[in-house]
Amino acid sequence: MLVSDRVQDILTRERTLLADLQAFLETQGAPPEAVDYARTATRSLDEVFLLVVVGEFNAGKSSFVNALLGASVLPEGVTPTTDRIYVLVHGEKPGAMEPTRDPFVSRLTYPLPSLEGVALVDTPGTNAIIRQHQALTEGFLPRADLVLFLTSADRPFTESERQFLSLAARWGRSVIMVVNKSDLLETQAQKAQVREFVEAGARGVLGLTPPVLLISARGEQRGGDPGFHALREVLKLRLSDTERTRLKLASPLGTAAEILSGEETRAHAARQTLGEDVAILRDLEGQRERHRETMLGELDGQLNRMGRLLSEFEVRADKFIDSKLTFRNLRGLINSRDIEDAFRREAVADLPDAIDRQFGTMIDRFVEANLHFWEDVQAFLIRRQPSNEVARTRFSYDRGALLEGIAGSARDHLETTTEHELGRQLSRDAEDALKGAVGGLAGGIGIGAGIGALIGASALDFTGGILAGLTLGSLGLFVLPNKRVQAQRGLRQKIATLRAALEQIVRREYEREQERADARLRDAISPYTRFTEQEQARLAGAEVRAAQLRATLEGLQTEVKALG
Repeated sequence: MLVSDRVQDILTRERTLLADLQAFLETQGAPPEAVDYARTATRSLDEVFLLVVVGEFNAGKSSFVNALLGASVLPEGVTPTTDRIYVLVHGEKPGAMEPTRDPFVSRLTYPLPSLEGVALVDTPGTNAIIRQHQALTEGFLPRADLVLFLTSADRPFTESERQFLSLAARWGRSVIMVVNKSDLLETQAQKAQVREFVEAGARGVLGLTPPVLLISARGEQRGGDPGFHALREVLKLRLSDTERTRLKLASPLGTAAEILSGEETRAHAARQTLGEDVAILRDLEGQRERHRETMLGELDGQLNRMGRLLSEFEVRADKFIDSKLTFRNLRGLINSRDIEDAFRREAVADLPDAIDRQFGTMIDRFVEANLHFWEDVQAFLIRRQPSNEVARTRFSYDRGALLEGIAGSARDHLETTTEHELGRQLSRDAEDALKGAVGGLAGGIGIGAGIGALIGASALDFTGGILAGLTLGSLGLFVLPNKRVQAQRGLRQKIATLRAALEQIVRREYEREQERADARLRDAISPYTRFTEQEQARLAGAEVRAAQLRATLEGLQTEVKALG
């Protein structure tokens, strides 16, 4: 490299840029290969100039290289003869093979003055049958300082060549188009047609028109080819000290531009993903509030149905009292056990079972709604897979771990919280509350059975009072009417107390379980909520830093371009 004070200054700033880019990639958790490309770009500034020959299998790359060097350095054949990358450098020992750190890259020396200061790289075919060969070629492309892109006159600029050339364009590589086997073209018109076709194709991919030279490697080896003479003149200009220095400085900047573009694309995708996640989390919170409101509305309807059961019982009890507490039934009132049994049979009837069923319906509905809500949470998590642009970044890994944590919490909740279990818990809590609200009940009985016991106690209260008033010394015309009013008043008080207690208990238990469900949801999503906030802040800072790197990069590219 021709190092003047100006070049040295650019070189120093370029090293700083590449070091800053590498540090930026590492802090952003970019894919490992992106960091490796940045590291390789830095090393390339200290390496020999790389002139890389690429093209399809059977385009005649090896014979082209041998003709260019004027010596049989590489094997030639009709099958893929290059199964690795050969790096040819000037050396005293002809054909000496030196291994490199990469097992698929061999260093080959040959005493050729034309190789001084330049490494000529022969690569496998871009359309080789062995896909690993193509991967080798594509992986070596970011290290190239100048690309000789070889196509064949009998099938110029194929689709695979177009795709490979677009890859070279992405990395910002300088390209010379070489059309081999031009001896197959019989007229100048045919040659002009092929040249125009390749120029148009390359211009469409690269956005500019590279040099296009028609050559015949076979003709050169057999005595000389005018096309080769023109190619050598082009290479003489491209490999002059000034131009070689410019290309050597430009290549790492092209690599940096591609890497930075990739990181900017990933950051944009991450910001978009986070924005969508935040919106869905807000929607999830809104659904939770709507779910709560809906369930409270349903609860009112369920309580009204329970209230109707108690009202129907009150009507039956009134009828029972009116029919039984009469002088006509004086004989029947003497036997308290019979009247208690009749009260339970005619007034209480199936009230305990009906209340048990109603309470069970409320619990089932509440549990079902909550489980469906958690299923919605899981569906949200399934939809929030990262896009391809962020699929292998640290952002994806961290986000994936948090989403899996929420999914695990949802799965655990759905697996461990069954309707039976939650129903049993609510029933137990309600029974405990009912004991405190309306008196002691036997442990281990259901809500309906507890209510039946309570109502039975009411029956004992008023039947005992009636019997106490039917002694011979206190018998009078107003005893039974008074007792009937007293019994009805006492029953209504008991029912009102029971109604209020049941509503208080059910509402409290609904609210308590809803709070538990809300807490589980908050606990599950709060780490991800914090993560989205932190990532949004990090990505905002990264956007600013990427813009700074981009400005420095473009400034250096302008200065390097001016060197030519």
